[in-house]
Amino acid sequence: MRSTLLSGVANRGCRRLSSGLWGLAIFRTARWRCWLLVGQAVSPVCRLKGGYCPAVAHKPRRLVTGLKEPPQKAATGRIARPTTIALLAALTLLAQSAPDTLRTGPQLSTFHSDVDDSNQPYALYLPKSFDPGKKYPLVVSLHQEDSNHRLNLRSLFGAATRLGGEADTEDMRYFPPVRDVDFIIACPYARGTMGYQGIAEKDVYDMLADVKRRFPVDEDRIYLTGISMGGAGALWLALTRPDVWAAVAPVSPLPGGVAEELAPNGLQLPIRLFHGDQDPVASVETSRRWQRKLQDSGVTADYLEFPGVRHNAWDLAYRNGAIFDWFAKFRRNPFPDRVRFVTRSYRYSSAYWVRIDGLTPGMAASIDAEWTANGEFHIQTQNIEGFTITVAPAHLPLVRQVGQAVPPASSSVLTVSIDATPVRVKPSPSLSFTKSAGRWQSGRFEPTGKRPGAEGPISEAVSARQIYVYGGSGARTAEELEARRKIAETAAAWSTARSRLALSLAVKADTAVTAADLDSADLILFGTPETNSVIARFAPSLPLALSPAAADFGLLFIAPIGKHYALVSSGLPWWTGADEANRSGNSLAPEQLRLLSSFGDYILFKGSLTNVVAEGRFDRNWKVPADAAQKLLSPGTVTVH
Repeated sequence: MRSTLLSGVANRGCRRLSSGLWGLAIFRTARWRCWLLVGQAVSPVCRLKGGYCPAVAHKPRRLVTGLKEPPQKAATGRIARPTTIALLAALTLLAQSAPDTLRTGPQLSTFHSDVDDSNQPYALYLPKSFDPGKKYPLVVSLHQEDSNHRLNLRSLFGAATRLGGEADTEDMRYFPPVRDVDFIIACPYARGTMGYQGIAEKDVYDMLADVKRRFPVDEDRIYLTGISMGGAGALWLALTRPDVWAAVAPVSPLPGGVAEELAPNGLQLPIRLFHGDQDPVASVETSRRWQRKLQDSGVTADYLEFPGVRHNAWDLAYRNGAIFDWFAKFRRNPFPDRVRFVTRSYRYSSAYWVRIDGLTPGMAASIDAEWTANGEFHIQTQNIEGFTITVAPAHLPLVRQVGQAVPPASSSVLTVSIDATPVRVKPSPSLSFTKSAGRWQSGRFEPTGKRPGAEGPISEAVSARQIYVYGGSGARTAEELEARRKIAETAAAWSTARSRLALSLAVKADTAVTAADLDSADLILFGTPETNSVIARFAPSLPLALSPAAADFGLLFIAPIGKHYALVSSGLPWWTGADEANRSGNSLAPEQLRLLSSFGDYILFKGSLTNVVAEGRFDRNWKVPADAAQKLLSPGTVTVH
């Protein structure tokens, strides 16, 4: 057998039949089998000519294909080789008796997270009749607070769950008999109880990418559901990136964490809410209000309310696999005739065939784009400086394929109505527009200053890979240096005695920060240029600085440095007096993240957070607005650059 055939089945499933220096793998497809001898079959990932094999679990040092047998040690210590006939007979027997190569049903898996270089777990379900040659619908399910991915998978099938005391293997090994469904299911752990924004949100999408890499997923049949904290998470993920999902089912969503102004984003997204009317944890008014808001925005939003049911509406919502029957009714339309989208950041700037290129971070920007029956675009915008639309092939018959336009003489110009003003452009698969002097014209808007990946607010600096850096300069005693280190460690400790998170954030001295750290992570910097050499390095480009003599003040601000953010905490730590201040923020997040999410781009306080001198957002050029600058300068402790 030729080795070129192997690359076609490397991701079709295989099983390692032996370990050690040499292993034998049998590849199976629906039509034929082949074998592969593997040298050094010991490492955890198999990649063969770009394919992926989760079952073999090896990264081969040497590949031997065809009928060439592996060397074996003879009694004399010299290499001996068995006959080809004997080896062929053994291979034939193994091929005939090899079990199915891909495990189906409930199981556990992991993906690698670059947030803290960890392997993060998720629960996975593959249909019993899984066929690698077929594309499957995928359900992503989000667990509730104080629970996990394993119990969530049980809940989704309507199976009884027990909180705590169960090992991962026990949850999967003793999975109760349930209805087999023709769906792939993935339930992320997302670090534990920390809501589904920031790092946890990143985990969901990293898991989604991992599942799509490993298994054949139908991109137009990806569904989302969640319970309690996960129900709120489902609303957030659905309304910030609606074009990812085909339908969404939040169950007993907790209040908080999702702004109702995002409701129009669900215009093309079927949503079904579930809630018990006696819920003592998440008020039933949460789902009632969401349905009203969604329907008022033109969204198809169903709502099932269960009389007498408390905070366990998922027992009825998921009973007998009913949620899968509802999901199966829907497919995503990547090019709907109309798109509505509201956002306050570049992080969430696109939906379907519309992308917002210019906005003011922190200010609500909206676009309502529609393709009309007579072949025109009608677009309404608010607080937008530029946008791009991608034209569906069916919407633009003038374009036979990308880059090859064949317009009839009578249809060589496309009319786009923007804010009731017609703009005529040459037909193209991608059309960009920018506003200049209050008028729209063809052209791409290129943001300067605040832009994608460099827009704030403060919470953005703790949404991905991050390193907490304390300064060693000017420390007069070992005790003083230890006190600085403990402040950084306190900031990096997001877990509590009640809620242990699967998250480990790095803490380093300023002298230990490397070029690789600067290239790969956001930096949370403690001190001033006089005490922290990293702050001193970037001080000329930072918008603010606190006087080292301002012992009774605390200053916290975010600024871009290279490809990442610096979050600078000078003077009193930002959490000083947080209990008394009772600030808002994302109520579903751990305390450190909740507090940080209550800030804009900067905050200056005296004594504690109960006495805020000034706080707000920098302008689009990362400068302090004039009125805010006066407040910052008034105590005489801050320099504004």
